[in-house]
Amino acid sequence: MNRTTIRKHTFLILFRAEFHEESELKEQSELYFKSEETAGISEEDADVIRERVALVQEHLTEIDEKISQISEGWDISRLGKVELSIIRLACFEIMFDELVPTSVAINEAVELAKKYGGDDSPSFVNGILAKLV
Repeated sequence: MNRTTIRKHTFLILFRAEFHEESELKEQSELYFKSEETAGISEEDADVIRERVALVQEHLTEIDEKISQISEGWDISRLGKVELSIIRLACFEIMFDELVPTSVAINEAVELAKKYGGDDSPSFVNGILAKLV
């Protein structure tokens, strides 16, 4: 499985988590992997996705603090769940994942915003991430 697909599934789990208590994340993750959308994902790839979700969650406080600093006038609670999940994932990649170049993290985040967000999502996500770097 390529990194773009892994990133998409990681985003979808992070987005799903926005609607549940933090304590339910593991259960929600497992339910996600039982859905039709994940049919054909190998256990090895599922483990990589689970690990990335766990790493984002592990650094969530730092990520959210950084998002709060750069999103002037926008409290995290006011951000759309799609945009917030995309920005969190991209921030994680920029701040903590040395294997992902910054430009790739931003480009992939914008592509996710085009696919899953509203009309203004790509430019909003790009603007927030541009302030980060």
